[in-house]
Amino acid sequence: MRGVSSASQRGVLLPGETAPDFDLPALVAGVKKRFQLHEQLEKSDVVLAFYPLNWETVSARQMAGYQAERGRFFPQVEVVGISVDSIMNTTVWERDIGPLEFPLCSDFWPHGEVSRAYGVFREQPPAAGASERAVFVIGRSGRVVFSHVYGVQDLPPVPEALEALRNR
Repeated sequence: MRGVSSASQRGVLLPGETAPDFDLPALVAGVKKRFQLHEQLEKSDVVLAFYPLNWETVSARQMAGYQAERGRFFPQVEVVGISVDSIMNTTVWERDIGPLEFPLCSDFWPHGEVSRAYGVFREQPPAAGASERAVFVIGRSGRVVFSHVYGVQDLPPVPEALEALRNR
């Protein structure tokens, strides 16, 4: 992964900064694949939706909201969910809440590496070892267009990411 150390030392990535590339196991509509940020950016802008853990009510509502609004994003923008849970755990969870037609990535091993690179890994309680609930909009240039960290129990509004894309 490129750019991990410098991003994790600075904190949360801000608009204008280069988004660290990553390659993670992912689940798309129940099928296990690999997700590489740089490959997706060749096709579309990306909304990275970090969520603390699977099996949380707010996380389920967040991902269901992106699925319901997928037509407003896709194909110009791909939504990508990212949690520190294992791909096996994510597979079972997606069956429970899905199907979801966008990638759900597992930042399980090395644990939280991508969350750290984006400055949203929780090192301290409560919820140490999980990621913050955060949204990053990445333009095709690889630059962060929008970033926001939400409270763990706060549901990020879908229109916020859409507005960030329109206003760049």
